[in-house]
Amino acid sequence: MADDLGYGDVGCYGSAQLDTPNIDRLASEGLRFTNGYCSASTCTPTRYSFLTGTYAFRKANTGIAPPNSPALIAAGTPTIASLMKQAGYATAVIGKWHLGLGEPGQGPQWNDELKPGPLEIGFDHCFLLPTTNDRVPQVYVQDHRVLNLDPNDPLWVGDKKPSPDHPTGISHRDELKMDWSHGHNATIHNGISRIGFYTGGHAARFRDEDLADRWVSESKRWISDHQEQPFFLFFAAHDIHVPRIVHERFQGKSGLGPRGDAIVELDWCVGELMQTVKNHNMEKNTMIVFCSDNGPVLDDGYQDDAIEKLGDHDPNGPYTGGKYSVFEGGTRTPFITWWPGTIQPGVSDKLVCTIDLAASCAAMVSVELPDDAVLDSVNVSDALLGSPAATGRQSLVQQDNGRSGNYGYRRGKWKLLRSERGKQKNVRLRLVDDQVPKYQLFDLSVDPGETNNVIAEYPQIADELKRELAEEIGTAETR
Repeated sequence: MADDLGYGDVGCYGSAQLDTPNIDRLASEGLRFTNGYCSASTCTPTRYSFLTGTYAFRKANTGIAPPNSPALIAAGTPTIASLMKQAGYATAVIGKWHLGLGEPGQGPQWNDELKPGPLEIGFDHCFLLPTTNDRVPQVYVQDHRVLNLDPNDPLWVGDKKPSPDHPTGISHRDELKMDWSHGHNATIHNGISRIGFYTGGHAARFRDEDLADRWVSESKRWISDHQEQPFFLFFAAHDIHVPRIVHERFQGKSGLGPRGDAIVELDWCVGELMQTVKNHNMEKNTMIVFCSDNGPVLDDGYQDDAIEKLGDHDPNGPYTGGKYSVFEGGTRTPFITWWPGTIQPGVSDKLVCTIDLAASCAAMVSVELPDDAVLDSVNVSDALLGSPAATGRQSLVQQDNGRSGNYGYRRGKWKLLRSERGKQKNVRLRLVDDQVPKYQLFDLSVDPGETNNVIAEYPQIADELKRELAEEIGTAETR
């Protein structure tokens, strides 16, 4: 799962400006979906929905998680990991977590055991960035502990300045190696100011430039250790989320600034994992799914030339919106399945979503879904495997962040856009667009960019979709 990667950000989805040979090879050897979605246009709700198979808007506080968020998925909740574990699979998550750690009302106990967390919802092993890297703290969590934490230098994380002289992106702005544009101006680490404050834990802190390498090396080791048994690995890349600080060997490689360089680094990660599977002769019995947690954003808090060096590159491809938006660009992203000898190479227009991976993988390993969980995940395994008879998902609710009331609803060629706040986000500057009507209707078959609101021409279709959207939001489940 990539982070903030847009539909048009890779070669196989139309980018002529960026070189992504490994992702392109994954697509050429596998199945590239043109109607592949994540369930929300920000990271935490998509990750919640992907793991639980339940729309994030069904639970409060599933918007972008703060640094000290408690675990958003309660211990014992059935997840894609626990379902796979039930079938005898070893399970691991390596990379960005951003779903909270610790008990409700307490949050993460950084100097003690960090539980509940991934290990309490079906993962045997985790090696995590606990939040997201524009938020504090910059440490790894391995299983239940902060890795390499010195007890004589305890880690403190908070949302208020710990002391009047604590260096921040405001007070020490001239010392930053990447300047902030909005919001990301609290504690400084590695020459970059972040959201939130922390002190201590110096031996445990990592260097931004090394994140991708560490994710890959940990994944290679874990795959090698488990090559003799079935396994499920959730590789949660941080690329291309801000701050876009890639390893030195990728800096300047794209010609599009740090954002483009992060895509090059992401592509390298994909290539390394593909090659690891092939090196262990596992490609004939291993399925790889490539996706993103939401659509693209350019200026997302740092001055990293994402706009200035964009050139002719369009991260959205043909779509409107992006991260934070329920226009198509917010949730329609690259989505590829790869399984040599089982999945025939090609392109699919079937509607699939990351929320469906829980039910689909459970069906593939013959595990029954619990009656009271995995409430919105649909078994689209036939579509994921490229069956000619596959139909895919029939409809999909798209949300932005949390439960703000902005939703998209996709059914067939029709897309209903509900803007409860009357505004939507703009991918280029992360600014709000002009005031928009509460409801808009688009025919995606002729207007994929959602530029022509046809609600006045098709009032009956609009009324049907309004009713269906209200029902899907208001009921306890949709499967």
